Amino acid sequence: MQFLKHLKHMNNIHPNIKFTMETEKDKRLPFLDILVERWANSSLGHRVYQKPTHTELCLNGRSHHHPAQKNGVLRTLIHRAKAVSDAELLKSEIELLRTTFRSNGFTEGDIKMALKRSVKRKGEAEKPEVKPTARACLPYVSTISNKIARILRRHNEETIHKPLGKLKALLGTTKDKLGLKTSGVYRIPCECSQVYNRRPDTPLKNG
Repeated sequence: MQFLKHLKHMNNIHPNIKFTMETEKDKRLPFLDILVERWANSSLGHRVYQKPTHTELCLNGRSHHHPAQKNGVLRTLIHRAKAVSDAELLKSEIELLRTTFRSNGFTEGDIKMALKRSVKRKGEAEKPEVKPTARACLPYVSTISNKIARILRRHNEETIHKPLGKLKALLGTTKDKLGLKTSGVYRIPCECSQVYNRRPDTPLKNG
């Protein structure tokens, strides 16, 4: 096959540079986020491609995040399905998203609203963007954050909500520190009364 010969030729150019080639399997070929399918009439269809290791997990609908952040997850995935999928395959992709959203804690009302907002009415005029005079970044607390945002909005100030501290920040990291990172020469005394001078990118040597 000509493609295999070309691949072998490219891999023989340099010993440290190797290329791979993915071929069609079961009349399907993934390319980035798109799964290209060859139909019986020799035409090509396409839908969203998901890796076999994909877990269908996303931001949970019951998590303590601002509603705009959770709705953004729904809108993004719905927009990708509509942008990538053929008209014949779009219905099945939307049903797959519905199942995914339900398993991640989103209600039917959340899903219906996201689908409704994804349909842009023909001739609908976009509202002119008004730039805020200032921005305030505040931790998101469901009982008071929206009230504060409404007050700031009256003064043309935008509120950016961020999640509260996560458990990871409280527990710290389990990774070892990288050690010497600052550029320069280090002078390291030893218990044996010797002194070692070194740069970060060189091995230790006796001073």
